[in-house]
Amino acid sequence: MACPRPPSQCDPSSLPHGPPAGRRPPPCLSRHRGDMSSNKDQRSAVFVVLFALITILILYSSNSANEVFHYGSLRGRTRQPVNLKKWSISSGYIPLLGNKTLPSRCHQCVIVTSSSHLLGTKLGLEIEQAECTIRMNDAPTTGYSADVGNKTTFRVVAHSSVVRVLRRPQEFVNRTPETVFIFWGPPSKMQKPQGNLVRIIQRAGQAFPNMEAYAVSPARMHQFDDLFRGETGKDREKSHSWLSTGWFTMVIAVELCDHVHVYGMVPPDYCSQRPRLQRMPYHYYEPKGPDECVTYIQNEHSRKGNHHRFITEKRVFSSWAQLYGITFSHPSWT
Repeated sequence: MACPRPPSQCDPSSLPHGPPAGRRPPPCLSRHRGDMSSNKDQRSAVFVVLFALITILILYSSNSANEVFHYGSLRGRTRQPVNLKKWSISSGYIPLLGNKTLPSRCHQCVIVTSSSHLLGTKLGLEIEQAECTIRMNDAPTTGYSADVGNKTTFRVVAHSSVVRVLRRPQEFVNRTPETVFIFWGPPSKMQKPQGNLVRIIQRAGQAFPNMEAYAVSPARMHQFDDLFRGETGKDREKSHSWLSTGWFTMVIAVELCDHVHVYGMVPPDYCSQRPRLQRMPYHYYEPKGPDECVTYIQNEHSRKGNHHRFITEKRVFSSWAQLYGITFSHPSWT
């Protein structure tokens, strides 16, 4: 009868819970532990390498984003600035209601911004005396006329604000029937016949026959982009930027007016100097809306999605002040 085979040292059932004191563990257990330790070391090494790669990518992306999104000083002035006074008004603005032509020239214009800096200024009477008054988007005058006036010669409206403006005709159409509307936006939305916003504007024109409205032409939209690139050295699309209504309004004002007085726009360095705890609503008609400087800074430095570059635009406006006779007040830029 064969003797039973002694249990193998590598048989787990034969191993005690731990080796007796002073005795080395079986070789197979040592190898098993060594393999476990080796695998753990390999996983740690892989983790370290991955962490290092991710860190490098983050740093690279940050540097690239700073280059794309943070403009700093203006770097586009490689040539003489474009003379906006020589842009063709007739080819830049397409009538949406009838065949009228955009009024060509005002001697003295004021731009009334939507800034809460205008609250409490009692500038209404002064603004009313201007030859031409330009407002933006759906900034109302009802309830605020003591500070911002009521007269509205031109209202520059972004495609995203068309519905908000036209669903309140008693405020924006009937209240100032002399107002000329200038709508801007992507050609796909603002040009006939495919533009759905054009149909909305035309229906409003049927209800209010005296309404006068124009859309910025596709060619002029390209000119606005080219102007931004020429002044800043940045391509708007590649830098994921949207031009603001303020940009369009300022350029249109320079085109149409001999002298421009801007009320309520802060200078480009305002947010870096403002006391940290001071809060100013972005719009005078939205007291609980976002803070002005938070909005400016987030848009200027954002690295995801498309955003306005408000601070950069203001640097451009500052460079235009003497060239085009632009004055800024409340606050003053001097």
